[in-house]
Amino acid sequence: MAIDWFPGSWKRFPALQQPEYPDAAALESVLAELSLLPPLVTSWEVAALKEQLAQASAGKCFVLQGGDCAERFADCTSQRIANQIKILIQMSLVLVQGSGKPVVRLGRFAGQYAKPRSADFEEVDGRTLPSYRGDLINRPETTLEARTPNPQLLLRGYERAALTLNFIRALVKGGFADLHHPEYWDLDWTRHSPQAAEYHRLLLSITESLKFMENILGQPAGGSDRIDFYTSHEALHLGYEQAQTRRVPHRPGWFNLSTHFPWVGIRTASPEGAHVEYLRGIANPVGVKVGTATAPEQVLRIIDALDPANQPGRVTLIHRFGVERIAEGLPPLVEAVRREGRTVLWMCDPMHGNTRSTSAGLKTRSFEEIESELNQAFDIHAACGSILGGVHIELTGENVTECTGGARGLEDHDLHEAYETEVDPRLNYEQALELALLVAHRMNKLGA
Repeated sequence: MAIDWFPGSWKRFPALQQPEYPDAAALESVLAELSLLPPLVTSWEVAALKEQLAQASAGKCFVLQGGDCAERFADCTSQRIANQIKILIQMSLVLVQGSGKPVVRLGRFAGQYAKPRSADFEEVDGRTLPSYRGDLINRPETTLEARTPNPQLLLRGYERAALTLNFIRALVKGGFADLHHPEYWDLDWTRHSPQAAEYHRLLLSITESLKFMENILGQPAGGSDRIDFYTSHEALHLGYEQAQTRRVPHRPGWFNLSTHFPWVGIRTASPEGAHVEYLRGIANPVGVKVGTATAPEQVLRIIDALDPANQPGRVTLIHRFGVERIAEGLPPLVEAVRREGRTVLWMCDPMHGNTRSTSAGLKTRSFEEIESELNQAFDIHAACGSILGGVHIELTGENVTECTGGARGLEDHDLHEAYETEVDPRLNYEQALELALLVAHRMNKLGA
């Protein structure tokens, strides 16, 4: 138990990126209701994830964290959830084959409904409106009513997260992830993808290896019909996170049971801020985004606050620099952590540092820049005697056109064909699978 900490102790600290509700009493009523609803995840799942993240920090497994930039309530449909699971399964099998290591699947889903914004307000057709902060807070429509923070949306977010988790667990339990039936994961529109042939060759080698082992054993391979999934989201709305923070029988401490893995973004990662104070006291493994504005001394202070006992698996540092800045910015952070003897899991987020806008005003990212930052991350960690233990990717199983480049060679003028995101651009299925193949090749080379 953290010293002088309780679930609401964050209120004593500066809290950035918190929405301003016009009716404080209505907000408190909703938060009280949330605090009585059943948890979305269990403490033993949280403990199991922490152990696996500890293994990843030692190079014994690899973490794939992927999903939407910001989930939308309207996307809580069976097809979209299944497609998201399909691409994560496919990417993870590519990484398993390439690295020869287990892969931890950590979805940015079932709770990724809030997003930080660079400004509280924006100009829309000559009007000043509150910025859209994700469906957990307000709505994207450009009216004052839609953009006014509504506490009832917190309940909607909880309900959508519960529905998503329920469907994912039903799929997994029902054999959706069975290695004997890879056809369950096929996405019809990708049959002619430039990456399809290589992926299916890899899949064939996995299924043939599985059959060989079962013939040797004379029985089905244990666990071949089940794959574990964990959830993650940015712990941004502190009232919502606090409402789902509770004690459990037979385990010490407090757990955030709205997700397995909460993380804090760069905008709210101050060691003196409310978000770090909140994460300090929960027993979950936690993530922290770091980048160009994060000094080595700040990283060490954050680690000291979150993990004074130096527990493997407790802290994950997710670095996001951009292709032009990672070579200068990452080594000092890695070296500072190594010098202090701190045990952390390092993950690379090659998406957020490479965002730009097209001449038409659409936010996009270049696949080639994403690839380059990942390659540099592997090189830097190897040169520093460190381990890159995972990747953090914004992606979707849908046929969107939001990021340029990749095997299809999408260009700026192609983005209008299927641009869906309300916030940040995501890799589509083809690009995500291509990236997994590239990471797998790189990991295979490192392990050779």
